[in-house]
Amino acid sequence: MRGIPVASMIIGIASAPAARRQLAQLLGGTEAFLIVSSVDQAREFLGGAETPATEADVRPVEAVPVDGAPGAAAAAPALTVDSDRRVARWLDREIELTRLEHDLLLCLMGAPGRVWTYERLHLKVWGNKHLGRGSDMHSVVRRIRRKLATLDASATIDSVRGVGFRLASA
Repeated sequence: MRGIPVASMIIGIASAPAARRQLAQLLGGTEAFLIVSSVDQAREFLGGAETPATEADVRPVEAVPVDGAPGAAAAAPALTVDSDRRVARWLDREIELTRLEHDLLLCLMGAPGRVWTYERLHLKVWGNKHLGRGSDMHSVVRRIRRKLATLDASATIDSVRGVGFRLASA
């Protein structure tokens, strides 16, 4: 198999619709993923079911739109960032951003709904892999949240415990 590119795909299994939506949001930045509701459904997809399943036994895979992904409902009005002036804008209001706030918010806005890991954000915004305790990142996120609240913007920054942050729209 040398020289043949190998494509990666993640298969997530979650029986409840809410869990499938959460899984879709967590995997939003992944190139290819499939979410099924049972192990049997995953086996059927992979063509390795132990016992032949009838069409009635296989439940369809639920397509779950992720905010910002094709097929997701467009939210209007939108939060925007003017990089030249380093300000965030919501409707007719603006708020100034520091360089770190600007860069972190731009990362999150680049893929709404996608989870950015602490390490990846630190590398992109601070330019290094050192995380330390992560208090620097949490401080910047706290300031951005405060500023978004001042704007009355519907966009929020959600924490994904132990993983990172994502931009969500209300």
